[in-house]
Amino acid sequence: MAKPSALVIGGGVIGVAAAYYLARGGWAVTIVETGEICAGSSYGNGGLVVPSHSIPLAAPGVWLKGLKWMLNPESPFYIKPRLSPELLSWLWQFRAACTPARAARAMPVLRDLSFASLALFRELAAIPGFEFGFRQEGALAVFRTEKAYEAALADARFLGEGGIPTKVLDGVAARALEPALAPGVVGAIFFPDDALLIPDVFVRGLAALAEQLGVRIRTGTEVLGFLTRGARITTVETTRGNLPAGEAVVLAAGSWSPRLAAAAGLRLPIQPAKGYSVTYRRPPDGLRIPLLLGEAKAGVTPMGDMLRYAGTLELAGLDLSINRRRVNAIIRSAAPYLRGAESLELLEIWRGLRPCTPDGLPVIGRPKRIENLILATGHAMIGVSLGPITGKLVAQLASGEPTAVDVGALTPERFA
Repeated sequence: MAKPSALVIGGGVIGVAAAYYLARGGWAVTIVETGEICAGSSYGNGGLVVPSHSIPLAAPGVWLKGLKWMLNPESPFYIKPRLSPELLSWLWQFRAACTPARAARAMPVLRDLSFASLALFRELAAIPGFEFGFRQEGALAVFRTEKAYEAALADARFLGEGGIPTKVLDGVAARALEPALAPGVVGAIFFPDDALLIPDVFVRGLAALAEQLGVRIRTGTEVLGFLTRGARITTVETTRGNLPAGEAVVLAAGSWSPRLAAAAGLRLPIQPAKGYSVTYRRPPDGLRIPLLLGEAKAGVTPMGDMLRYAGTLELAGLDLSINRRRVNAIIRSAAPYLRGAESLELLEIWRGLRPCTPDGLPVIGRPKRIENLILATGHAMIGVSLGPITGKLVAQLASGEPTAVDVGALTPERFA
């Protein structure tokens, strides 16, 4: 009996994970990717697995903070001024989602996805020969002002009540746990379940495992559109010829998903949010535990012999230019928290576009209008963190199996 076939659009962490779990489930899978595997946001991100980030991007109070930040090119959240009906609609929906009630509904969804993904990371890390720098030793959210620290304690209580362990530390205890912290850190919150990995090593390694299961990978292949018959996609048009859609088409193209969804007659309210990372050589006695810089809204991750700063959210459309002011703001942000931050050897400056929905939840599910399409996108800054569970959910949706996590809140129809 022939295997059912699936075509996965996107060679980032979501697409590769979907292909891997589909292949494990007995599907014949092809990945099509415009560039190379792991060429986009999966490459240069912070490499964190973060149950601690279960409060959605559209959190209470974020809208007012965003109004203060959005016109400052060096702020953590910046909106490039432009006339865009899609952006204005997204901002209106984002504002509506920034309420305590919406956050209370979203948090358990992100929590369950995070813990399910964490369990899958542990399974993958146990595969012989698959080494991707996975370490689950927690993460520290650190603060240098009492005001920011007090505000974070309220979030920590909210997370703790929702089943995410936290430990509150004063500055002395934080430095005892992580000696690389600067003297100016007044307090910290330790998240013991958080983990780290080297993202490009993980995604490329998982792609290699998928190939061993029979997955075909077609790089340098851009999807142009779709041919449909009734409620099904029959053909995927690409720059290298037409491909049969098969029993399932998985759209996992990150920030480019809305354009491709529009080609299938669907509207996805996703905005590309540019983020930056700056990677340095890590000193032998350097940082051991990942840091979440409270006031700076950035992260610092030790990755083997590398140290990576990552952060900022810039709504500038599909714009991959490098804003040096924003890069410099990230570089400066670490100094008040981290000893020796001024004397590190620079290895790479990177930027990428993260796909953000207005309610802070990813889109994972089948749109009602097209029966053989599965959407897997909109993960914002936690795409790597949620990669494995998203891949597994895609495989379960494709096969009509019960899903490991309830995806009712993630349906694309919620934006209708």
